[in-house]
Amino acid sequence: MSQTYEFYSARAKEAAAEAKVATLDNVRDRALRSHATWTTLANQARAVAKQRQKIEADKAAEREAAASDA
Repeated sequence: MSQTYEFYSARAKEAAAEAKVATLDNVRDRALRSHATWTTLANQARAVAKQRQKIEADKAAEREAAASDA
C-alpha cells in the first residue's frame, strides 16, 4: 500500500505533539525519533510524487510529439 505525504506528515505532527507533552526522557526521545523518521518518509513520499508527475508529463509530451508526427 502506497502512503501519501499527508499520511506521513500527520504521523510526524502526532509524534512531535507526543514529544512536547512527554514527561519521561525516554518517551520524549522515542517520540523525537519517530518524528524524524516520519518526516523523512514524508519528504521521500513528496519526492516520489513529484518524480511520478514529471515522468507522466514527459510521457504525455512524447505522445503528443508522436501524434503530431503521424
